[in-house]
Amino acid sequence: MISPSISTPSCLASERKALRRMLRQRRRALSAAQQKQSAYGLYRQLVQHSWFRRARRVALYLASDGEIDPHYLLEEAQRRKKHVYLPVLSCWPQRHMAFQRIHAKTRWQRNRFGIPEPVADREQQRALWTLDLVCLPLVGFDANGGRLGMGGGFYDRSLAACNLPLPPLLGLAHSCQQVDQLPLEPWDVPLDAVVTEQGWHVCHQR
Repeated sequence: MISPSISTPSCLASERKALRRMLRQRRRALSAAQQKQSAYGLYRQLVQHSWFRRARRVALYLASDGEIDPHYLLEEAQRRKKHVYLPVLSCWPQRHMAFQRIHAKTRWQRNRFGIPEPVADREQQRALWTLDLVCLPLVGFDANGGRLGMGGGFYDRSLAACNLPLPPLLGLAHSCQQVDQLPLEPWDVPLDAVVTEQGWHVCHQR
């Protein structure tokens, strides 16, 4: 586990940037076999958990850049007739996202980062507070619910903009992405828990 030093405000941004670069390299270094094993391990950790079993509306994501892949969970959610929502990024230069339900007739496109996403359809989108479970990708995490993202701020801005109680926020990660303590910004929204291929890290009880 990495243990970054506590930062002063003046060096916080540079420390987060260096940590983000190191952790991205770490997850990208995982082989295809390791990625597949991690994806299945994630599935086994989450598929019978009450948060997933009880959720009717689940937000997931399509993995990229070495992120742990939740596709087994997505397929299981669809088998159980749950409504699955994926993030849709707003038009440049805005940095907000919406969560849109996918189904058999969903049309797809690649967003500005080359990641497939549904073509925006407001009729299929729901407000964050109406979802039952939000599963987030991340670059790094700590035991206190700290989350280090890719740096675009899409999730943080969308979560901060919600004026009603949020559903459980669950970070999905490889175990190698854990650090002892993340250098956090004031606007970072803490996670309720993180689940990896190896187990759960419960951060907050709501």
